[in-house]
Amino acid sequence: MVKFTAREIRDIIISLLVISLAFDYIINGRDLDATIANFGYMVVVVGFGFVLHELAHKFTAIRYGYWAEYKMWFQGLILALITSYFGFVFAAPGAVYIHGYNIKKSENGIISLAGPATNIILAVLFLMAMPLAAQYNLLGLAVLGATINSFLAVFNLIPLVVLDGAKIFRWNPLIWIASMVLALILLAYSLFGVNIFSML
Repeated sequence: MVKFTAREIRDIIISLLVISLAFDYIINGRDLDATIANFGYMVVVVGFGFVLHELAHKFTAIRYGYWAEYKMWFQGLILALITSYFGFVFAAPGAVYIHGYNIKKSENGIISLAGPATNIILAVLFLMAMPLAAQYNLLGLAVLGATINSFLAVFNLIPLVVLDGAKIFRWNPLIWIASMVLALILLAYSLFGVNIFSML
């Protein structure tokens, strides 16, 4: 059964607001006025990818019979804000903590993969929606959704101890390579290929 504690809901909301602000600041060229004006819009666009990423971890862990709860990481929140000033977002405001006995390496790997895989799927869906979005002057929204989700996938697949990539790599290096290559292709296309599409 999926349950959310009051603390977990609070931590998700705080993390959502901070990570949205960090991305908002960069996307608006570090213009504070534009950042404030577009913040609500960014909460929806950025938050969609962030929240679904964390929920994918939680739901997958619960499916294996473990207790899973999201907890914000204060240092990660501060890092996200600081790095945004320099044009990059350290997108690790928190993590889903899993409690259980004898968690198998494969289970841990699949639980870790669930988050980046969700972002990859969302990036693909945003890219597929581009032709329709262009007809309604929403191409920017589709591009932004694809870019942010592919970035979140790439970032979380980096094989550092605090990120998903390390656990995925320990479980299955080939799956890690395939996931990272796909995420990088999506990110590259979101950043550069869309310009070509828009000229067609």
